[in-house]
Amino acid sequence: MTIPHDALRRTLLRAPLLAAVAGALPASPAFAAASDAARKATHPDDPAHAFDFFLGTWQVRYRRLRERLADNHDWEEFEGVCKTQPLFAGLANFDESTVNRPGLPYHGLGLRSFDPATRTWADWWLDTRNPQRLDPPMIGGFADGVGTFYGEDEWRGAKVKVRGLWKDIRADELQWEQAYSADGGKTWETNWVSRYRRIA
Repeated sequence: MTIPHDALRRTLLRAPLLAAVAGALPASPAFAAASDAARKATHPDDPAHAFDFFLGTWQVRYRRLRERLADNHDWEEFEGVCKTQPLFAGLANFDESTVNRPGLPYHGLGLRSFDPATRTWADWWLDTRNPQRLDPPMIGGFADGVGTFYGEDEWRGAKVKVRGLWKDIRADELQWEQAYSADGGKTWETNWVSRYRRIA
C-alpha cells in the first residue's frame, strides 16, 4: 500500500519525533532567555514564580557573625558554590551548597515550596553538620523586590525568632541575610550574609 506524501501527513508523522528530540536537548541560551522573558511578561506578579531568579549555579561569598546575640561584631568570611534546580513544575526548588568554612567545611540543602492556598513559600535548611535535623521552615513571600521570611528556632536552649531576607536581586547577583531576635521581633541582629554571583 502506498502512503500519500502530502504535507499534512508528513507533519503528523514527524511531530512526535520532533517533540522527543526537543525534550532531550537542552534549550539554547537565547531560547531560554526568550522563554523566561515571555513567562515574566505573562505572570509578572505571580508568587508561584517568585523564586525563579534563584535557579542556576552561583559563586557565594559568606559572612558569618562569630558569636550570636552576644553584642559581637567579629565576622568571618569564606567562599562556596550553590546550585539551584526546580521541582514540581516550578512550584518548589532545592539548592545544594558547598560551604568552605575554614576548619569546618560542610554541604547544605535548601528546600523551598509554594502553597497556592496561602500564596506563601516555605524555606527549609539541612546540612551535613547535623544530617538528621531539618531546620523549622521560615514562611513568607515577596513584595517590592524583597523576600521576607519568618520562623522560630532555638539558640543555646532559648527560643528565638528567625528572619530571612532575599534582597538586592538582579539577574546575576543577589543577597540573602539571616537575623535572630531574642525579644519577640522588636530588635534584630543579622548573623549571616550570603552574597551570590551567577556563574551558570
